[in-house]
Amino acid sequence: MALTNIWTGSDHYLCDAELAQAFHMARVLGMPLLIEGEPGTGKTELPIQFSKDNDLELFIFPVGSKSTLEQFVAKFDHVKYLRDSQVEVLNAQREEKGLDPLSTSGRSTEVLDDYVMMGPGAKAFSKPHSVLLIDEIDKAPREFPNDLLFALSHRKFILPESGKVIEVSEEEMPAIVITSNREQELPTAFKGRCIYHYISFPSAQMMLEIMRKHFPDADDELVEKCIGLFYQLRNLGLERAPSTRELLNWFKYLQTFSKSEALAKISAREGMGILVKTENDLKRVK
Repeated sequence: MALTNIWTGSDHYLCDAELAQAFHMARVLGMPLLIEGEPGTGKTELPIQFSKDNDLELFIFPVGSKSTLEQFVAKFDHVKYLRDSQVEVLNAQREEKGLDPLSTSGRSTEVLDDYVMMGPGAKAFSKPHSVLLIDEIDKAPREFPNDLLFALSHRKFILPESGKVIEVSEEEMPAIVITSNREQELPTAFKGRCIYHYISFPSAQMMLEIMRKHFPDADDELVEKCIGLFYQLRNLGLERAPSTRELLNWFKYLQTFSKSEALAKISAREGMGILVKTENDLKRVK
C-alpha cells in the first residue's frame, strides 16, 4: 500500500474527514476505493493530488465505452512478433551468405515478454507503493468491471501469451481509486471488492475552504459574491447544476479583471457559459 497514514489533503486539495477515512481504510486493507458523486466534486483529483503530495508514481486509465481488460492490463503485439519471426528467418539466410544480420532491437521471439505491452494496471502492480486511477468506470461496457474481479480479489494479473504473473502483496498494493458518475449501476460483486464512498456536494462553508486552497490571495468580497451566486444557481433546479470545477474556472476567469470589473460582471451575470451548460438553463439564469 502506498502509505498507511491518514491523508487529509494538500495545499491544492481539501479532503474532508469522511473521504479521508474511506481512503485510509482502502489503503490499509489493500482494496480499491470506489468514489461516486456529482461530476466536478474532486473525485479524480484525489489520487492525482495524493500522488503529487507524496511523490508517488501515478498510473491513469481513463475508461471509455469500448474499454477492455486487455487495454487496462496488457496486450501482446502480434504484428511485431510476426515481423521479428520473419527477420530471424532472413537473418539465418543472410548468415549463410556472410551478410550482417538485420536488427530486432534486442527482442527475441523465444522471449514472449518482449512483445507484451503493459497497460496501467500491470504497470501499477509492478511498481510497489504507486497510485492507480481508474477514471469514470461507469462509462465502461458491463463486462469490464466484472473482468476486474479476479485481479482485485487475488491482487494479480496474468499477462497474455507469455503467461507471466504480475502479483503484488497486500502491503505493497498500489493505492487504487476508481471513480464513477453513476451513469450506470456497477455490478454488486464488483462493489463488494471495493471500499465505497459517496462525495456529497460541498456546503457553502466547505466551498469557501476549497476556494481558499486554489486562490489563497483572492479578495474576500469577490470570493463570497461568486459563491453566493453559485449556490443561487444550484438552487434554481437547473437541468444541469454547476459543479465545483466550473466555479473554479469561472473565478479564474474573473480574476483577469480588476475587482470592480469582476464585481460588475457578477452582478450582470456575465460569463455564465462557464457555469451553465444548456440553452434552457442559460435562459433561466439570464
